[in-house]
Amino acid sequence: MCFGEFVSTSTPRSAAVNGVQLQLVEAGRAGDPLVILAHGFPDLAYTWRHQIDVLAAAGFHVLAPDQRGYGGSSRPESVTDYDIHALTGDLVALIDQAGCERAVVIGHDWGAMVAWHTALLHPERVAAVAGLSVPPTPRPRSRPTQRWREKFGEDFYMLRFQEPGPADHALAADVAATMRGLLAGDPTAALPDWISEAELDVYISEFSRTGFTGGLNWYRNYDRNWETTPELETARITAPALFVGGTADPILGFMRPERATEVATGPYREVLIEGAGHWVHQERPEEVNRVLLDFLAEYGKGGPR
Repeated sequence: MCFGEFVSTSTPRSAAVNGVQLQLVEAGRAGDPLVILAHGFPDLAYTWRHQIDVLAAAGFHVLAPDQRGYGGSSRPESVTDYDIHALTGDLVALIDQAGCERAVVIGHDWGAMVAWHTALLHPERVAAVAGLSVPPTPRPRSRPTQRWREKFGEDFYMLRFQEPGPADHALAADVAATMRGLLAGDPTAALPDWISEAELDVYISEFSRTGFTGGLNWYRNYDRNWETTPELETARITAPALFVGGTADPILGFMRPERATEVATGPYREVLIEGAGHWVHQERPEEVNRVLLDFLAEYGKGGPR
């Protein structure tokens, strides 16, 4: 149950939560079932532009933050301020501020990791959970950076992100090339038809202003997150869970969605969209929205658990 007043569609505002200031896009009616949308790396609340109003029109109160380290939100200096306890704590604090007992948490990429961990670390606050592009996976048996070195070698991108400085400078040296490369697959390539030059300019403008250090600090906590969550060895996601991925997303080559039900032991469904890549909610918004609305219709308004 939530309490609140009407909120106009797609209204930006700022919220002081969990020791940081988060810039939000808000839509829907406060008091309706709460849905929090958590973006990934390197991204912004803007990534959900095709979902926010659709979910609000379906009867949900939607909050999409620029997560800590991004966009208009606070960018703490300490690397440890970006561990999984802080990131999930931000979402729980948003639930508190909205006057709700629970919310549906939906994340993409790193935001999916935060969504899954919110369901694991704060199960009483999560009515249902969905991850786009990154499935739920069991807790690894060894330190993440050790596993990456053994499996992928020293040049694996998440290992290159670990040292503060080099990756930060490399990504920020030419923000336009960085963002075009991430979204189009090549910094010199034409944009795919699902994103316009004007939309790309939103990303270029924000990351030119903020740099990439805040988002990179999320990666620098992988080992810390593993060390500080031994309880996740036996924890399970019991809330209704949904994974949506694209069959052309290279991340599925090492995230292993076939292991999802080892950790998601409640109602679980997987939807793979043929030919979609990593930015599935931007690439195929109508299909993703339909899947999300079906899931929310069943579980987002106090449906069966």
